[in-house]
Amino acid sequence: MRPAGVGLVGAGNISDQYLANLTRYPDVEVRFVADLDLARAAAQAQRYGVPASGTVEELLAREEVDVVVNLTVPAVHAEVGHRVLAAGKHVWSEKPLALDAGSAAALLADADARGLRVACAPDTVLGAGVQTALRAIARGDIGEPLTATTMFHVPGPEAWHPSPDFLFARGAGPLFDMGPYYVTTLVHALGSATRVQAVASTSRTTRTIGSGPRAGETFAVEVPTHHAALIEFEQGRSAQSTFSFQHALPRAGFVEVNGTEGTIVLPDPNGFGGDSALWRYGSEEPTTVPAQGPELGRGAGVVDLVRSIRDGGTERASGAVAAHVLDILLAVRDAADTATAVTIGSSVPPVDPLPERWDPGVATG
Repeated sequence: MRPAGVGLVGAGNISDQYLANLTRYPDVEVRFVADLDLARAAAQAQRYGVPASGTVEELLAREEVDVVVNLTVPAVHAEVGHRVLAAGKHVWSEKPLALDAGSAAALLADADARGLRVACAPDTVLGAGVQTALRAIARGDIGEPLTATTMFHVPGPEAWHPSPDFLFARGAGPLFDMGPYYVTTLVHALGSATRVQAVASTSRTTRTIGSGPRAGETFAVEVPTHHAALIEFEQGRSAQSTFSFQHALPRAGFVEVNGTEGTIVLPDPNGFGGDSALWRYGSEEPTTVPAQGPELGRGAGVVDLVRSIRDGGTERASGAVAAHVLDILLAVRDAADTATAVTIGSSVPPVDPLPERWDPGVATG
């Protein structure tokens, strides 16, 4: 069976990670790179041995492209997604799926009407680290999962990012920039969310760029830089989550799931590897749960999408999961804005963990 043809829209920084992996996964073949900056698209195509580059229109006209990886800025994720679907191609989108629930729902409805699929980052949840922990939860290592705690606390990205303005603009902030990694992991571990309560704050109305050619330049902060949420899930489960760009003491990558028989601390959900630590009641030290599975990177979700289309299964990093995660993040924002609990109307079926031997680096079919 021939590899699925893949095209990329967006040749910015993150395209390096996707291209480095997708060009070595045998079930897919990258055939086109598109960007508004044609020279940048050509440079990325040449660097990674992709045979063609050009405009988005040229990419969408290519019959040999089956799946388009949408790496554009968040504000146009949904718009570009509709264009890809109209061209008869499946979509893999970077996070978030859209900036509002209506746009996300419309994109998924468009795909359903056309018999096509939409899947979405983060695919770090498919990495050996988080998947090993999810398999441990699924087989009952902590008993019945009941509660969770997640923390993402950093001073802010302006100290190291040369152009951090967009990370403090609408559609970003710590909630929408980093929240998808943590909330996606919670949905895989605990199921669908039902209600949210939250508070928010903003420590400074302006920030100063600390590195790069714009160092010393200040810019406006448009969104809260701290959200703290209580997320309720089906079956009486819950999670306490904080997302912050205003902590001098960094505490990032923390996800803990507690059950009737124990507690498991997962690896950083913004990575693909890492061991877990399992605590049982009465134990003085945790048991290490080594990550089992191959080393992955961004693009693993594209392979899972391609294999699911071919086999008739459901991709794990699905558009439906991404839309539900977006609903949760929007509920956190709205709950903080209104000082009221917000009910979440969407839900998704439970997501089964990947088999331990699942490997995008091995040809299948």
